[in-house]
Amino acid sequence: MPFPNFAGKHALDAFFTAQDLVAYHRGSGRLPEDLGLAGVIFCYQRGFARRALSRQKAESQPALPSEMFILRDTPRPIGVCLGFGIGAPAATSLMELFIALGVTRFASIGTAGALQQSLAIGDIVLCDRAIRDEGVSHHYLPSEMFIAPSPDLTERLAAALAQAGAMPIPGTTWTIDAPYRETVAEARHYQAEGVLTIDMEASALFAVAQVRGVQVASAFVISDSLADLVWNPQFESDAVEAGFQTLFTAAQTALLAE
Repeated sequence: MPFPNFAGKHALDAFFTAQDLVAYHRGSGRLPEDLGLAGVIFCYQRGFARRALSRQKAESQPALPSEMFILRDTPRPIGVCLGFGIGAPAATSLMELFIALGVTRFASIGTAGALQQSLAIGDIVLCDRAIRDEGVSHHYLPSEMFIAPSPDLTERLAAALAQAGAMPIPGTTWTIDAPYRETVAEARHYQAEGVLTIDMEASALFAVAQVRGVQVASAFVISDSLADLVWNPQFESDAVEAGFQTLFTAAQTALLAE
């Protein structure tokens, strides 16, 4: 059976759009007219993000459907979203909403599992390609194995990480939104193919950005490993926290760069 099930759906109009939802909420006075953001950072680990926000002037935006903050001590305001869940459906739904609100740059930062023994806990991986093993992207674009992020913003994020003293490792991620169905056989296969990480959002975000004509970049800090074909979680490691804080700072720099 092909996926999506309905042949030719990519050429068809959607029943309703994020712009329709924004218009509905604005009609009720629940959304601002213009956020004026340089970009939005998606954060999937709430504790790390809250500690990063505590070091900056962050203004809460309760009208939006997530924990949304706006950084006001940057040259232009930057949105930061957390507490909206994990996985491709949650991240892309929020991305569509912000696109409808006029945002054109996105940075997705979070943790990922390592597939290669060369990766250590706390290492930063800059995603330059993603395997589309989630469901969302296939409803935006015809099925292909790989999809890439926006090259310009990815280059800016790489430069910002280097400026922050980090040494990001570029490579491919395997995006799958069924974390409890990652199998040893799959991990062994992708490990042999040279895939660096496992994540839950990247390929779907890249697809939405491509279809909507906006920019997105993604980077991860290694928080757990499957490289030895057993799960080794280190989510609370100081190295993971430090890596996230570096990513958070670099994401701001990248979104502001011209």
